[in-house]
Amino acid sequence: MAFNIDKKTRVVTYNIACIVEDQEYNLYTCPPSARAMMSLLFISNANGNTTVDVEWNRADGSHMHILGGKNMVSGDFIQFSDGYIVFEPGDSMDVTASGNSSPHIDVLCTVEEIFLPVGG
Repeated sequence: MAFNIDKKTRVVTYNIACIVEDQEYNLYTCPPSARAMMSLLFISNANGNTTVDVEWNRADGSHMHILGGKNMVSGDFIQFSDGYIVFEPGDSMDVTASGNSSPHIDVLCTVEEIFLPVGG
């Protein structure tokens, strides 16, 4: 984390609970006035056998499956914390739980948002 830089930044943690099967939940969207570094992504299954998909959607229309169709049993968790995902303005991360009529997937992320100067 870059806490001692000349730009305005904030470190924030966001969380969601995916409790409806096959519904896409938005975990994070990078504000139009910032770039962001995601340093932690934590996914936990609290109910039954569930398939989880985590997708990074770029503002330019491209996308990447960070976690594509991963089967998780109750009590499983996945933690990504050994690097950064850099978000440009408008990029987002979405999560979908499927294969379980009563899913309960908890997801959290920690991001450092670096606010861009006005006009640049």
